[in-house]
Amino acid sequence: MPDPQSTRLAILIPFAIVTLIWGSTWIVITGQLGEVPPSWSVTYRFALGGVTMLGWALYKRQSLRLDARGLRFAAALALAQFVLNFNFVYRAEMYVTSGLVAVVFALLLVPNAIFARIFLGQRMGRQLLVGSAIAIAGIALLFLHEIRRDPSGGTTTLIGIGLTALGVLSASSANVMQATSTARAYPMAPMLGWAMLIGAAFDAIFSYAVAGPPRFELTASYIAGLVYLGVMASAVAFTLYFGVIRVIGPAKAAYSSVIIPVIAMGLSTLFEGYRWSLLAAAGAVLVLAGLVVALRARRPNR
Repeated sequence: MPDPQSTRLAILIPFAIVTLIWGSTWIVITGQLGEVPPSWSVTYRFALGGVTMLGWALYKRQSLRLDARGLRFAAALALAQFVLNFNFVYRAEMYVTSGLVAVVFALLLVPNAIFARIFLGQRMGRQLLVGSAIAIAGIALLFLHEIRRDPSGGTTTLIGIGLTALGVLSASSANVMQATSTARAYPMAPMLGWAMLIGAAFDAIFSYAVAGPPRFELTASYIAGLVYLGVMASAVAFTLYFGVIRVIGPAKAAYSSVIIPVIAMGLSTLFEGYRWSLLAAAGAVLVLAGLVVALRARRPNR
């Protein structure tokens, strides 16, 4: 029998690492927006992440070969996680602050639980539903705060939050895929490596169609941000996060989103000049309180 303490640590340690990394990525992404179109930044990120993953697989002496079923799964994962999700998120940060995008993304818990119920047969607890409702009320207050600040009358905020919501749904689809028997049939590193490279290829085609030939920013800040996002936030963090999903399921794994927006909003306040109001603070508190209520559910996804 495995030691319960060691099992908990095997889950909590990756959770902590993923939370710290992804809590900071929202602010790093804003540094990727400027001279380089968002789609090309996404392309470079996952090309670098994919090469890193395949290099790690070779170091671990794992075969890079995937059969036809594995390639189909990698392509579907690539489309959901590494094409749709991140193109939506990068564009969302052109309209609203990175901290607000992170707070909305914290609601990943909700579609994860719903999709897990539909596709994996994992039951949703009442406490999960109550917590999710509280969190959604908090998002509504944040939304109201942003509309009041938006000189365009709310249009910019609506676009930013709408793009983020589409990113959440795309990411949730990929999360549930990682809890299937098909995902468990293949080693993590080569599967993720090929998925990221396939995603980068899709991203490149899309980028060329909407933004023209590749562009790159030869500055230290852009390159450093790209390396951080490609290696740490993609290769390392997704490996750890998807590993946790395979053990405890997508609904519980999404609990990492409880702390991530706290880190992101703090960084947004420091570096983006995000201005808090009583309404925004109340919204953020409700979001976190709702997610904590869901977190304390005894059987949220069984």
